[in-house]
Amino acid sequence: MPKGQPVSIPDDGLSTRARRNQPVLAVHTGAGKGKSTAAFGMALRAWNAGLAVAVFQFVKSAKWKVGEESAFAALDRAHTDHGVGAPVQWHKMGSGWSWSRRQGEESDHAAAAAEGWAEISRRLAAGAHDFYVLDEFTYPLKWGWIDTDEVIATLAARPGNQHVVITGRDAPPALIEAADLVTEMTKVKHPMDAGRKGQKGIEW
Repeated sequence: MPKGQPVSIPDDGLSTRARRNQPVLAVHTGAGKGKSTAAFGMALRAWNAGLAVAVFQFVKSAKWKVGEESAFAALDRAHTDHGVGAPVQWHKMGSGWSWSRRQGEESDHAAAAAEGWAEISRRLAAGAHDFYVLDEFTYPLKWGWIDTDEVIATLAARPGNQHVVITGRDAPPALIEAADLVTEMTKVKHPMDAGRKGQKGIEW
């Protein structure tokens, strides 16, 4: 896309404005680092544009401290206190989904993932948010916890202009085919290859 211009203009009967404002389904996959980081960068842009953001983290442990979570919590407070940006919600499967947390129960991971997707489906149907990050969502799809065809059908039928970004390795081919924007992160070098552990401010 030279200078941000599309290579070709489809004969779809839409105006340039209508085509520009279509909802985007993005997938960040591949073995390299940066899939979630790129998604959170897009979410930051969305927040600044006044789009309500919702992050759903699959797989990650509740004990894993994610720096972006604290940053987006501060942005949510800025919206509440000063009216800038937009509201932000952040949900982690590993800590028990916040809308149905059950104290003292060891939840089944597959069931928890299915519950998370059911809630996301409801929110998409209701147009609850403008920008969704489904972080590490490819793994429940890969492991068969959530049906890929159902996900694709639900995303294709989502009303309004809701953007969705899905991250994780090994994205199913059908999801890649359905997406509007696909980026594959390819590792060239990584500090861990040289025996260096993850660092504060780099990995979390």
